[in-house]
Amino acid sequence: MANPADLQSAFDKALTQVQRSIASGMKTSDGTSARPQLEKLERELRAQRPSSLEDGSVDREWLQKTVRWVVEWVPETDITLVAALGRIVRAAPPPA
Repeated sequence: MANPADLQSAFDKALTQVQRSIASGMKTSDGTSARPQLEKLERELRAQRPSSLEDGSVDREWLQKTVRWVVEWVPETDITLVAALGRIVRAAPPPA
């Protein structure tokens, strides 16, 4: 089970990074606006956060799917979103 404070902090940091990316006008790897993807990511993080904090774990399938999806469109020069999702992984390690 994850440390609730670490998991909450990881989700908070991921949401903050998404909001910063929206504010900065982030582009996708193909040069189009990343706003639709970022807004979807924000919705998904907000939807997953309560159950993850309550359970002390993260839906691994959702997280793996989400990381793969983000890697598809995030620019190679900006890995901060991937790193923010990685914090969530580290905050809620799989059961032993």
